[in-house]
Amino acid sequence: MTRFLVVLTDVRPFEGNGRNERTSPERRRQVVGASNREAAERIAGAFMALGMVRAGRQRVKVIAVGRRRSRD
Repeated sequence: MTRFLVVLTDVRPFEGNGRNERTSPERRRQVVGASNREAAERIAGAFMALGMVRAGRQRVKVIAVGRRRSRD
């Protein structure tokens, strides 16, 4: 099973050299963990209803953060 993070970030202005999340990540506003993809998508959907996201000033990202070992 994979765990997920739902991240709400501020959109930064486009720079001439592009956007590189590794060297200069966007500022995080909210981070929520989810145990499965369906839960992560529901949380992301709620974030997408926010006015700042709809106006294009913030963005929502769903990130798979790793695999959990299944118990047999």
